[in-house]
Amino acid sequence: MSVRELDFDSCYRAVAARDARFDGRFYTAVTSTGIYCRPICPARTPASRNVRFYRHAASAEAAGFRPCKRCRPELSPGDPGWDHRGDLIGRALRLIEEGAADDGGVSALAGRLHITERHLHRLFTAELGAGPLAVARTKRLLLAKQLLTETGLPITDVAFAAGFGSVRQFNATMKETYGFTPGELRATAGGRVSGDALTLRLHRREPYDAQTLMRFLRARAIPGLERVEAPHGPGGPTAAGLGESGGPDGSGESGGPDGSGAGWSYTRAVPGGVITLTPLPGHIRLEASIDDTRRLAHIVARCRRLLDLDADPEAIASALGETSLRALVEARPGLRVPGAWDGFEVAVRAVIGQQVSVAGARTLLGRVVARAGRPGGPPAGAPDGAPAGESMRLFPTAGELLEADLDGLGMTGRRVATLKALAARVAGGEIDLDGAQEPGEAVAALLEVPGIGPWTAGYIALRALRDPDAWPEGDLGLRRAMACLGIPDDHVERWRPWRAYAALHLWSSE
Repeated sequence: MSVRELDFDSCYRAVAARDARFDGRFYTAVTSTGIYCRPICPARTPASRNVRFYRHAASAEAAGFRPCKRCRPELSPGDPGWDHRGDLIGRALRLIEEGAADDGGVSALAGRLHITERHLHRLFTAELGAGPLAVARTKRLLLAKQLLTETGLPITDVAFAAGFGSVRQFNATMKETYGFTPGELRATAGGRVSGDALTLRLHRREPYDAQTLMRFLRARAIPGLERVEAPHGPGGPTAAGLGESGGPDGSGESGGPDGSGAGWSYTRAVPGGVITLTPLPGHIRLEASIDDTRRLAHIVARCRRLLDLDADPEAIASALGETSLRALVEARPGLRVPGAWDGFEVAVRAVIGQQVSVAGARTLLGRVVARAGRPGGPPAGAPDGAPAGESMRLFPTAGELLEADLDGLGMTGRRVATLKALAARVAGGEIDLDGAQEPGEAVAALLEVPGIGPWTAGYIALRALRDPDAWPEGDLGLRRAMACLGIPDDHVERWRPWRAYAALHLWSSE
């Protein structure tokens, strides 16, 4: 839906009803107050004659409106329409969220997308009513507003964490755009300022099945890199299914009512530190212990991607609920597709997971991280499979894996050759698994790597490329689940364009 396609009457009815389904899809600007709000704002519904609707927060700010302090637009979940689009504007928006325009500006962003700045600006203006520079500025301002409100970070650190080049630029931009300085906003935060300098709330679209997602991640937690705490203690995962794609761990832990994920947490090493993600009612708590706050915007975007926070569960359930998957959809409302912290990491997981159990792949991946990964954050408890007190390690980059000696880790020579060929293409820029490349082009390039077939490419598309219609062709777990449920093979086509979510429902049914 472009800026020209917003229907005034439909938007106004959603605002009057405070319909949460539209949160993040558009913003309501009120001419009599100069404020723009989320559709769920608790304030009195403004008169229709005083209302303007905008597709993106940047469009509202470009028109001179300031964010509401009650509903806080910085907490909106992302628009699922942009999140699942693989076209240029969808990819550009995701890269902006990760901070791609903060250092090199729009020029660097256009370069990653292999288009001109002029073409990129034309696309943004037509779709959003604001250019990429304005969108990047709004992203920085809204993150800064959240940090000033929710954390005790010094204002200098907030400026750099949000992506500003200097404190002077931060102060001037916030004053010019919002009408108040960072210090003035911080003074009004009152009791909402947390004593923990880097704890943020990541809001999501409800319903959200955190339990199934955490169980999925737990079964695949790589020793030394990450760990998942279950409600009944850390323990060890019990893998189900074959290959890296198998279903949740089957441990039977409840994780709170209705998939709430109560008692679960996910911890992993990131460059410069450690992060922990904890599902709570209505949001995910992000705790980041990092040595450079300038990494924060990138971390927030990656966390949202990993946990699939911006999906539209009602739209997905509405489509799949009319098919042979109806019983599964009703049993797991809000099921999400686990994403990728790093696209190359998921690709390596998929290659190593070919025709081996989840537990076997996990063991091999732990050896790869121990051999080729750099030291990461400080010890965070006792990561699964790692001695207590041992420092966590980072997953190797494509360049690091290309140079690493992978002999003696328990992999066949053919598997090592596939990993090396994949790493060479990613390191050389032929394949981009982190959002810049069109998904179809990325899949085609993956299929040219010796040892990567339709199943592997499909799994990478499902988790790393964010393709909601990806389908790991020939997956044994999916075939087994469909046979058990009596679902014919030709029903797969009926699940478009949400086959990735159909796959998760089937894996989770085992």
